[in-house]
Amino acid sequence: MHTSIAGLLVSKVETQAPDHSLTDPLLVVMAQGGKRLLLGDQVFEYRAGQCLVVTTGLPVTGHFLGATPHTPSLAMGLVLRPAAIAPLLLEGPAGRWSRATAGLPAIATGEAGPDLLDAMARLLRLLDHPADAHVLTPLIEREILWRLLTGPHGDMIRQIGLADSSLSHVSRAIRWIRDNYAEPMRIDDLARMTGMSTPAFHRHFRAVTTMSPLQFQKRIRLQEARSLLLARPDDVAGVGHLVGYDSPSQFNREYRRLFGAPPGQDATRLRAAADPRGIRQLP
Repeated sequence: MHTSIAGLLVSKVETQAPDHSLTDPLLVVMAQGGKRLLLGDQVFEYRAGQCLVVTTGLPVTGHFLGATPHTPSLAMGLVLRPAAIAPLLLEGPAGRWSRATAGLPAIATGEAGPDLLDAMARLLRLLDHPADAHVLTPLIEREILWRLLTGPHGDMIRQIGLADSSLSHVSRAIRWIRDNYAEPMRIDDLARMTGMSTPAFHRHFRAVTTMSPLQFQKRIRLQEARSLLLARPDDVAGVGHLVGYDSPSQFNREYRRLFGAPPGQDATRLRAAADPRGIRQLP
């Protein structure tokens, strides 16, 4: 759920039902409970006192661990903005930052550490002090980003702020696929968009997303279809066509393989379980 502080998100989840979502560059700190996240064929898990770092837009599936109405999973997140990270890369002595910019994943978990936890808690407390928030929020955000840059995930965070990093190049293709998921896709065109050869683009794309471009596009199509079906549960064929499927049988088959139920049945289940408060779950 968005808060009155720009970029600060909070989440309270009382169910262990799987959640399929598209991420943005984000830091998530788990305060209570835990979550298991699936990206392609890789599994990431984080629990209370640990954090999740995501550096680009990815289609993920999450399973909250042990969440119940009596012991909900509680988490807070901070959007990772390139414009806030880039100036920090000019700080510190020359040669402080690693030169590694390729082959790094776009998602990782680990211990948050006491300094990062303290800064995140202070940012959260500013929600109770709106008169102070507009002055102190940029300072605390800067501290949080500095803790990340100087911590174990520093090389990943640094790529967000570098205009010429491999992550930045691959992210152009990711944004194109997310914006044009229903359109035919040519890998050679995406490679040219990123300034890479086709083999290099394939290698870097898979390193970042754990998927091929075609697998990534299919996952985006199916997750967008799931969102559309909430409003149009009786128009399965129409929704499939809107997201780029010419074959209704292929759409039904691939949808069921990902979500565990045919589109119409899944839409009915989602509408019955929809949270009337519209609270957004963090990845």
